[in-house]
Amino acid sequence: MGEAGEEVLLYVYDLTGGMAKALGESLLQKPIEGIWHTAIVVFGKEHFFGSNGISVCSPGTTALGSPLRTHSLGKTCLPEDVFQEYLRGLEQDTFSADKYNLLRHNCNNFSNEISQFLCGNSIPEYILNLPDEILSTPFGKQLQPVLEYFSNNIGVHPGLTRSSSDFESLNNDIDSARN
Repeated sequence: MGEAGEEVLLYVYDLTGGMAKALGESLLQKPIEGIWHTAIVVFGKEHFFGSNGISVCSPGTTALGSPLRTHSLGKTCLPEDVFQEYLRGLEQDTFSADKYNLLRHNCNNFSNEISQFLCGNSIPEYILNLPDEILSTPFGKQLQPVLEYFSNNIGVHPGLTRSSSDFESLNNDIDSARN
């Protein structure tokens, strides 16, 4: 770590690969740029939260590829071992895999928590406000039960297949939300 501290970066990925920007306005009656997944990059590692809990990898090596955007969140003077201890505490409690919620307790909330801990800054509002922005639209309100279903069942029923009644029920809910 340099004398001025270790830089803290926010990697921003679009989970839709550009589809949200292309279809957002027609579905939501408002433009959206993407469905954001974020990660914190500090001490040479990328840290993120998902349905499997907290994960760490080399920067830019997730299945999502390279980030669409990178924001500098500031610098931290905290040593890496203090950060690692903090992460272990979060993993045991606040950000354990069973606490993941697609809409309310996700990667973006994790990134915000880490950013505030490391450098006292929040991540950009356009990321944090996206779930409420989507759910405030008529289509978002129709889609909310489907999203809640996914959120409540991520990691719980990994065997959701085309032959299961849950899969058929979920497809029916999606079709209803589209109409």
